[in-house]
Parts: sequence; structure tokens; C-alpha cells
Amino acid sequence: MSEERILIIAVKKPELQEERFQSSLEELISLGKTAGGYVVKVITQKRNRIHPATYIGEGKLQEIKHEVEEADIDLIISNDELSPGQLRNLNHYLDVRIIDRSQLILDIFAQRANTKEGKLQVELAQLEYMLPRLGGQGIEMSRLGAGIGTRGPGETKLETDRRHIRNRIVDIKRRLKMVVRQREQYRKRRKTNDVFQLAIVGYTNAGKSTIFNRLTNSETLEENLLFATLDPLTRKIQLPSGFQALITDTVGFLQDLPTSLIAAFRSTLEEVREADFLLHVVDASQENQLQQQKTVMKLLEELEAHSIPMLTVYNKKDLIEDDFFPMQHPNLLISAYEQEDLRKLLVAIESLLAKQWKNYTVQIDSDDGSMIARLERDTIITDKTFDEDKNKYILHGYMKRDHSLSYLINQNKNK
Repeated sequence: MSEERILIIAVKKPELQEERFQSSLEELISLGKTAGGYVVKVITQKRNRIHPATYIGEGKLQEIKHEVEEADIDLIISNDELSPGQLRNLNHYLDVRIIDRSQLILDIFAQRANTKEGKLQVELAQLEYMLPRLGGQGIEMSRLGAGIGTRGPGETKLETDRRHIRNRIVDIKRRLKMVVRQREQYRKRRKTNDVFQLAIVGYTNAGKSTIFNRLTNSETLEENLLFATLDPLTRKIQLPSGFQALITDTVGFLQDLPTSLIAAFRSTLEEVREADFLLHVVDASQENQLQQQKTVMKLLEELEAHSIPMLTVYNKKDLIEDDFFPMQHPNLLISAYEQEDLRKLLVAIESLLAKQWKNYTVQIDSDDGSMIARLERDTIITDKTFDEDKNKYILHGYMKRDHSLSYLINQNKNK
């Protein structure tokens, strides 16, 4: 299928910084590419406020109409969310398919969702987004056939009456509740078994999946596209001391992420909130990486995950052209493709954990192999010696403060 020719329209309000405005446009161009389109032109307008009826001013509307005809535009994408009325009026005047940033992101998510849960979440977000806008779809809904912004529930489903859509929303929410309950049970089991959980978070396309794959020898999707990963993946990882943990690769964050999507993917992002430690991956070569870091930190706060211990991993050091100054601490500058850097990353994680945990010294009978194996797997052991007189192993190390093995330390103190 040939690439759709896209025209982007955007309004810059006085309170919006130029840098932030430009980065949102660059991001929208990337999103268009990810969805399978090609951005032919960007038309912007400075306004004190968004036009309530047509989003953009009348003069610009004529310029857009001319460009649509001249450049053979297939699709217009608005940088801001459009109200049902704005969508209806623009469709009527321009006679071309129109979607906004939120719908584009939802469309990409519809392409990327692989699991049953992911697909349900996307459909729920799309239906909730489309419900109030059904009357304004016009051109988009009458032109059947594939295209950016039409994936997911599909035209025929959305053209049916609102009652059907509301019933479907109720049904999806019910099914998702069951999935969420299952996920909670898995998490409780992991907590009960003292399984330590790491989560990789960061802006979309920062290299999270590459780091995840290299650390776990997995083969998840790695692409230079936004949202290459949508469904969270969890694998086992072993740190240099032998300590074992679970590591989860999560969906990439994005500025101005639609509220409906954050709500719909709440259970997926729960993996972040339940983590014991976060790796915040940043593309250090990106010009607007400061804004991206702020976006991630803001979303972590919304998820109530901002107080979880975190290491900021500045990735793609091989692509940095100017002097680099890290914004977050503690941090590490790496290239995900250098094995030595990945080793340093594992050492750094272990070192930070040791600082947060309590240190211990414990004596274990030489024939208690299972307890020694458990300490090696569940704690960070820094020294292990054998006392021949006592016929015991003496282990020094660090363990999580609320770990179920803490009783061993008290037992040893009383010896």
C-alpha cells in the first residue's frame, strides 16, 4: 500500500514555548511516519486561543484547502485534540479525511497491540474517544477502506448506534477487570516469593527494548519507530553477584499522551508502579531530551511511581555530537550495543541497591545448600568464606530491608 500524503496543521498559543511547540511538531511528523504516512507539509498559525469552530483561523483554512488540492493530500492531522464540532466543520469545509494527534496515537497502538489485553485496551480507548465524535466524522466515515486513523474497531462498528458502542465499552471494561485481577494475582505471588522487580521506563524510541534484549538475550521488536513496544514483556536477569531479578520492558512515554490512553493502559503501566527499581532510559543524542525527561518524570508522578529508586541510563552515547550534561542523578552514559557498557550498567544497578539495602553477615551450615543457593539468588553477596572449625559458610552481603530472610540475621546475632 502506498504511503498516505499527510498535511499537519497546528496552532501555537502565546503561553507555549517555541522549543516545546517545535518538538511536538517533530514528534507528530515521526508519529505520521510510524503510522505509515509521509508528511508533505506543516501549516502553523499563531493565535491567542484556538478557534472554537474550526480550530484554525479562516485565512489559514483557505491556505490549507489550496494545499490539499495542490499537493494531493490524503489526510490532515491536527496537532491538538479536536472537538466534535471542529471536526465536523473542518470535514465540511476541506472535504478530506481529518484526524487529530490523539487519534493518530490510538491508531499506532492498534497496529502494535499483540496481546489480547493490549487489543482490548486499544479498542476501549478508541471507542471512548470516538463516541462523542461520531457526528463529526463525515468524510472519514463515509470513505471506507484502510487508512491511518481507521484501524481498530473499524468503520462499520463505529457507524452503528451509540447504544451498541456503549454496550461494547461496558463489555470490554468487564473483560479487562478480569485481566487486571489476574495480573494482580501474579504480582502478589511475585511479592510473596520475594521476587525483585526492575522496570525499564522512558520516552518512546529511547532504546529501552534494545537494552532489554541485550540484558536478557531476548528478541523483542527493535525499530527506529515510535511505540515499537506496546505490550509489557518480563524476563529473568542475573546481576554480577548472582542476584536474580525480573525485568520488564514497558510502553514508551510521550508528551501530550491522550488521557483516554493513560487510563486505558493503567493496568499495563501498573508494572511500573509495582517495580522495586526503575531504569529510566534517555536518548542522550536527542536535541529535545530535556523535555522528554520532564515528560517521563511527570507521567511517573501521575502513576505514583516517582518515589521508586531509579537509575537514569543515558543511551546512544555513540550518537552524541556536542558536550553532554546529565540532568538526572544517579546516572550512567552508555551505548546499548557495547557489551562493556551493559556490564557497567549491571554493576551500577547492584551498587545502588547495596546502598539502599541493609548489610548482613550470616553463618550457614555447610550441608544447608538450599539456603546458600537462596541467599545467592535473592541477595547481593559480596564475600563468601568457609570456616573449617565451625563447618559453616560465612556470607557477607546486602538484602532488601523487608526481605523474608531477615530472620536469619537476627538468629545469627543471637549465636
